Amino acid sequence: MSIRTSLKKVLPPISITEQEALEAGDVWLEASIYQGKPDMQALRNIPTAKLSPEEQAFLNGPVQQVLEMVDDFALQNDKHIPQDILDFLSANKFFALIIPKKFGGLEFTPYANSTIVATLAAKSGALAVTVMVPNSLGPGELLMHYGTPEQQNHYLPRLAIGQDIPCFALTSPEAGSDAGAIPDAAIVTKGMWEGEEVVGLRVSWDKRYITLAPIATVLGLAFKVFDTEGLLGDQVELGITCALIPKSHPGVELGNRHDPMGVTFYNGTTRGQDVFIPMDFIIGGQKNIGRGWQMLVACLGAGRGISLPAMGVASAQNALKSTVEYSFVREQFGVPIGRFEGIQEELADIAGKTFVLEAMRVLTTEGLNLGLKPGVVTAMAKYHMTELGRDVLNSAMDIQAGKAIQRGPQNTLAGGYAAQPIGITVEGANILTRSLMIFGQGTMRCHPHLKEMVDLIHSEDSQADTQFNKVLGKTISFSVKNAFRSLAKSYLPFTRGAASALPEVRKYEKRMNSLAAKLAPMADLSLLVLGGDLKKAEMLSARLGDVMSYMYAAMAVVRFYEQRVENRNEALPYFEYAIQWCLLKGETALNDFIANFSNTPVRGLMRLLTNTYTSSVKGISDDLKRELSAAAMQDTSIKTQLTHLVKVIPGDGNDINEQAFKAKHAVMPQLKKIQKALRKTPVVPFISFEHAVGKLHAAGELTAEEVALVIDYNDKRKVAIRVDEFTFDLELLDKDLTLVNESGNKKADAA
Repeated sequence: MSIRTSLKKVLPPISITEQEALEAGDVWLEASIYQGKPDMQALRNIPTAKLSPEEQAFLNGPVQQVLEMVDDFALQNDKHIPQDILDFLSANKFFALIIPKKFGGLEFTPYANSTIVATLAAKSGALAVTVMVPNSLGPGELLMHYGTPEQQNHYLPRLAIGQDIPCFALTSPEAGSDAGAIPDAAIVTKGMWEGEEVVGLRVSWDKRYITLAPIATVLGLAFKVFDTEGLLGDQVELGITCALIPKSHPGVELGNRHDPMGVTFYNGTTRGQDVFIPMDFIIGGQKNIGRGWQMLVACLGAGRGISLPAMGVASAQNALKSTVEYSFVREQFGVPIGRFEGIQEELADIAGKTFVLEAMRVLTTEGLNLGLKPGVVTAMAKYHMTELGRDVLNSAMDIQAGKAIQRGPQNTLAGGYAAQPIGITVEGANILTRSLMIFGQGTMRCHPHLKEMVDLIHSEDSQADTQFNKVLGKTISFSVKNAFRSLAKSYLPFTRGAASALPEVRKYEKRMNSLAAKLAPMADLSLLVLGGDLKKAEMLSARLGDVMSYMYAAMAVVRFYEQRVENRNEALPYFEYAIQWCLLKGETALNDFIANFSNTPVRGLMRLLTNTYTSSVKGISDDLKRELSAAAMQDTSIKTQLTHLVKVIPGDGNDINEQAFKAKHAVMPQLKKIQKALRKTPVVPFISFEHAVGKLHAAGELTAEEVALVIDYNDKRKVAIRVDEFTFDLELLDKDLTLVNESGNKKADAA
């Protein structure tokens, strides 16, 4: 019995949906990471993404205008997005960011799409979600890539101007991430359409969690097709298919709403029972029956690589801006709270992780700008950037404490805090993305020979054994080279190498080369020992995926520091923290993987190959945390760069914080002068700051101009540290809430 035949008996077969998901998308930088040789030259050669004059004008014009129209606190307490805002979005083509110009769209780059969505998200989660959905996975993108000319010419111009509002329905109560299990089905049959009997589909569906469904005019729908009557051929089960159905079509049910965390974007259900549709409703026509899942996974790049990561970055930038400004002006025991070491630790973490997030956002969209659809990279971006956004926001909530938990127009965190779990949940829950997708898909796509080997294992070709043996030889050679590379870079530091022109980067580039070199043989050994069971060993698989992800993040940080920062001296502590954090997390994940590998002899070999005999990993020093927290509270160009998505609107919470922050920096010499004078001659009793300043002015310690400056600052400080308050209104208790169950029937009325 041949080796191939033996493996065929052991390895589980790969389902069609698994196969299509594994094969979807392009391979990019992640392949060099997986293979142990991060391609830093390719990283540095990527064209730098910039906004075109048209894209910049859109940000300065319509985006700024709609931000000024939105009162997010009022939106959070309402049931609907105001119609004038929806009309403005339609008229200014916010729903057409990706639609080609020939169909009336804006045809912006992925980088511009990300920047626009993130800027909206920094103001309002509901606004951002409403805009991002038509510009990510949905009817628009599917029509662009797979629609017939007739479908494109009919729908895309209407979608571009908001005449049609799209939604796309995939998720069912019985099937979320397991799309292959969707029960929604269509039977190929004959029916009447426009007065004639034609071959079409009789579809039944029950979908939930569908964004924009309550206001959609056209429904994108995924379902399985069965040809039980043999009208199309001798195959009964034809596979997942995507169709586009007008809301007005008989039998289509749209309108019931969910309530996602109180965030007022439209999300709800759609249902239909035995709805007859003609073949023309299938996206791409009859020839695309059964291609639906392939079409969907090929188009996931926008949602995973642009929209959801943008929300994570936006919440982090919002948190960084408001928290450093608040920490600088809020004082306890006579000093800014940002000088307390407990606060400094969290403040540094916020600043460093925000640097990581912006670096990943830029690099990922630069890859998408190249026309690539890197499935593994976008999965990394979706998981880690939404999770990092949550980490940063939690730290900001802790620092701002009482100010953060009191909702109101001045609160800059509450809206994002409520919306953050939504981005983490949709487009595949983060647990699934981390434990199954990143390394699982990464292995099949990034290993130079594995996919060919698996295909040959399940092949029925008479020459499969011969071909398999050749590929097996290449695989063994690849693994041996990986092992020797890991040994060299683990024990001989001079072999690690670095190409950066910046000395502060080179030491980290060497560390990155070492970590990637260790990853490659660990992946090989896990595949050798666990084989097909690796996909069941989700915790081990997730850790290897983490190593890949943090290496990608580290590459993004290096690129951003080398090519994007305006002042490297100011940015250095941000860079140091960000790159050290990425490498610390990657090295910890590798150590945890080895420590939890149950095969003891193999675990010993892993330790030998990687020089990993303890769980000790170099951490981030307290000195760097103190340095970065102090730097973050300065009014510098790097702070501006890392908060550029937050557009300050006159009178809003960010404006109030910023005015106090800048006013304090402007009067720092006077404040130091006051402190020195008070130490020399204390004012007793110290009734208030204003009283003390008046006494010092009377004593000739301060000029009238200095008094005016510090009083102006103090007035702004008082406004910045306050929280919103409201009169008690019994009418708030009189809202009628109607609960609707999954079948669409009225369940109860509650007051």
